[in-house]
Amino acid sequence: MPIPAAAPERRDSDPHAALPTLRELLRLDAVAEGRPEVLSGAESLDARVRWVHVSDSAGVARLLNGGELLLSTGSGWPAEPDALRAFIAGLVEVGVAGLVLELGTHYRWAPAVIVEAARAHGLVLVVLHREVKYVAITEAVHRLIIDRQWIALRARDEVRDRFTALTLRGSPADFVVQQLASTLDAPVVLENLAHEVVAAQVPPAQEEELFAAWERRSRAVHDAAGWLVVPVEARGIRWGRLIALPGPEHPAGREGVLQQGAIALALGRLADGPVDEWERQARRRLLDRLLAGRFASVSGAAARLGAAGLPVQGRVLYGMVVTRAALETEGVDAAARALGGRALVGAAPAGTPWPSATVLLSLPEDAPFDDRAAEAFASAALGEASDRAAISIGSPAAGLDEGLVSLQEAIDLSHGGLRGDARGARIRRADARPLVRLVTNLRDDRRLLEHGERMLAPLIEYDMTRDGDLLDVLGAVLAHPANRTAAAAASHLSRSVFYQRIALIERLLGMDLDDGENQTALHLALLVRRSAP
Repeated sequence: MPIPAAAPERRDSDPHAALPTLRELLRLDAVAEGRPEVLSGAESLDARVRWVHVSDSAGVARLLNGGELLLSTGSGWPAEPDALRAFIAGLVEVGVAGLVLELGTHYRWAPAVIVEAARAHGLVLVVLHREVKYVAITEAVHRLIIDRQWIALRARDEVRDRFTALTLRGSPADFVVQQLASTLDAPVVLENLAHEVVAAQVPPAQEEELFAAWERRSRAVHDAAGWLVVPVEARGIRWGRLIALPGPEHPAGREGVLQQGAIALALGRLADGPVDEWERQARRRLLDRLLAGRFASVSGAAARLGAAGLPVQGRVLYGMVVTRAALETEGVDAAARALGGRALVGAAPAGTPWPSATVLLSLPEDAPFDDRAAEAFASAALGEASDRAAISIGSPAAGLDEGLVSLQEAIDLSHGGLRGDARGARIRRADARPLVRLVTNLRDDRRLLEHGERMLAPLIEYDMTRDGDLLDVLGAVLAHPANRTAAAAASHLSRSVFYQRIALIERLLGMDLDDGENQTALHLALLVRRSAP
């Protein structure tokens, strides 16, 4: 029987993966010269060979430690069938990788009892139809084994140095996961103890299939799916698991690579102290990537959110921006859980001059989120800081597409000025600001962008050349159209200076700021400018 081809895309997490397989050895020139034929155990040709031993002794089994390829002419084997069966059983018991019998010196063909016994035990039995130099075979195989071990040693050193450097630089969890995926050439996922995805490096085309019902799959089929799983732990504390999906072998061993990544993550987690920096950074980057449009499909992104603990299907999503107060991931998610939902926190919107953050809130379909609930959310998430916070809330959304629009509405709304000085969380909703919703929905329309540029060009040019504040003054005027005193206070200018600015704006624009139509057109233009990416 010819040497069978290797199984397609075979995956192996064997720590001895650097050792050659029987299949590889049978294709060496020194072996091929003997015209090898596999008589039994073809399904075990991917077994690793630790060493080669040459012996014709019937008692050779007691000299072996397992993993050897035994070369023999059979000249010292017993003649009795029962003794031959016992000889094969002894080899199997010590765990030899395979038996090679050279024909012609003692046997003209392999004894039937040997073939039957080898097949019964699943032992790889190979016969050589031509005489070969066993010394040439042992030299070739041992040279290959030593070369492979040297390559594996260098690969392990390189992997250890790489991930040690990541630890010393304080690299975040998502970057460590990215480096693991690149090293293993396979998808890698970091999950917490609740089986929520903290960081992942997965091809976009696989996200939907992999992350759909992630928790159930993660709990049930780690080993059955061929996943390689390594705990992330140190000092007796376990924080999560690293999971590598099937991929090609690595000279350092796939499990060894994953363990180095787990060590880097565990040391980083110890350095963070009690603060769960994993969750904070990973969730923030996830929401930031969504806002930047860095996802291949909406369904894949929704599955990724679900795996991270933010359900999308059958939920109502609200985009939010909290300004003038610092947000912590733990506090926001705890406040969302109090409402029966979950939340992700992202970075501050571009151009925001005060502490702020974006939030994507997922609530059950029947959970109310009126102003009272929003204030309770802010109070739970911010504590005393809620007194000075402002919360901009987008329209309720079904599905991730609408959820991202809601988030953009909240961002656009947050760029507007605040009215009034009432204490407590101030709530602004896109539903109550039709112009903001219009601008968000038409933000990429060329005509709207041209309108904003045309209306405000004189003020933009003036501010840029003189480091002026005319756009800010105009915003204050439009935020308080019927109260110039409040507008001056919002601009932090004296009344006399404020009125001088108004006169300059009217002269540059050639229009009356008391005219309602002009106010509407300028308000729209200012919203367009503030919402521009």
